[in-house]
Order: sequence, then C-alpha cells, then structure tokens
Amino acid sequence: MKRLTSFLLMFCFSLSIIFMSFRQSQFFSGSSYDVRVVNGFTDNSSLVLVIWCSSQHNDLGGRALQAGDDFSWSLRTNLWATTLFHCTMKWDQRRTSFEAFQVQRDSQRCRPFRTCFWLVKEDGFYFSNDQVNWKKDFSWS
Repeated sequence: MKRLTSFLLMFCFSLSIIFMSFRQSQFFSGSSYDVRVVNGFTDNSSLVLVIWCSSQHNDLGGRALQAGDDFSWSLRTNLWATTLFHCTMKWDQRRTSFEAFQVQRDSQRCRPFRTCFWLVKEDGFYFSNDQVNWKKDFSWS
C-alpha cells in the first residue's frame, strides 16, 4: 500500500511539473497580435487626439496624437481567449471609449498577418487588417 501511495504521489508530482512547463511555453500563451491606432483627421492642426489604452493587466498609458501620428503595441492572447484592450479617446469636446482588441472578435478579422489597424476620423472609427480596405465600425458617441 505504501508503494502505491508513493507511486501515486510521484506520478502526480511529475504530472504537475510537466503541466507547469507546458503552461509556461508559448503553446499555452496564445497568439501574438499588433494593434495600431492612427489619427486620420484631415484638419486638426490645433486639436490633438488624446488616446489612453489598457488591458486588465497592462496599462499602456496615454498619448497626444497629431494628424498622421499613431499609437501601436503588441500583445499576446491568453489561454482563456479573454484578452481585451480598451482605449479612451478624446478630441475637442468629444470623448468615447472602444475595444481596440477583443480576442473573440479580432482573432479572425486581424488575419492573415495578425495585425489590427484603426483609423480615427472626424466621422468615426475605421478598421482594417491591411491598411487598404477600411470599414467603419462605429461613430463618435
């Protein structure tokens, strides 16, 4: 009986070590994506676009973007497919928030290069995965 108990303890210990080593590997850490938010205003020489982005565990901070400037970052999705980056935008008297990356929405549409582009314009927020074909996702609120 003692041998069986010792064997089971060693077996469980070995499995936990194997699991933890896999858990730390890239196999379990998800896919990498790049996100880029561009100030696409045509005439805002005196007004900057202020952007602040964060996830639950990572505050990317804020930036003031002149026309043509961008705010970019890379991320890795988590095992549970709950990765979410949220951005707050302010321009003149307008202020809105949006999800710059949400894994369930963006894991397919940011392909083939796992890159998500946002173009912020006076009339709203446009999405692209190639910087050529843009689709308006929503307007300023």
